[in-house]
Amino acid sequence: MLPTGEGIAVSMVRESLALIPDWLLPATCAIRGYRLGDERTWTDVQLAAEKQLQIEAGLFRREFGADEGELERRQLFLCDGSGRAIGTATAWYDNSYRGRRCGRVHWVAIVPEAQGRGLAKPLLAATLRRLAELGHQRAVLGTHSYRLPAISLYLKFGFVPDAHTPAEAEAWRRIAGRLPGGAGMLKGCG
Repeated sequence: MLPTGEGIAVSMVRESLALIPDWLLPATCAIRGYRLGDERTWTDVQLAAEKQLQIEAGLFRREFGADEGELERRQLFLCDGSGRAIGTATAWYDNSYRGRRCGRVHWVAIVPEAQGRGLAKPLLAATLRRLAELGHQRAVLGTHSYRLPAISLYLKFGFVPDAHTPAEAEAWRRIAGRLPGGAGMLKGCG
């Protein structure tokens, strides 16, 4: 849970999974899918990367369930040259987001020592491609208003703010004021 006043949950949408930006991984990195036992791997990456939300026992199963086949199809891990997971993202789904079925970019994280090296870009591109391969036509994601670097990345990948209440629109106005050129992202934001 976020401490009071630390951030507002916001949503973003990418209406089409066509024309996904292409980002190459450095030769020393690889992206692999979920393998049996990766619940611990996912949790370790989240614990290392997450400074605001509490990562607690049972979170993985609450978020993803126990269907190993579904996890193998949808969960990705970014690994360094030694094979150690340094990032994760999941090409999940939401069957009723604002009344529509769509893919969900879920729980993107990069461990601190690998942040700032552009590694989230190829991981996000792979996640979006996986959603498209799984038949999704659009993608959504949730984040928090204090995650400005993540929001900037998502904007570069064609996501736009998805505000459906006055509180959400106000949160996006505040975010836009903190991002260079942010005012342009507010089209359709209430």
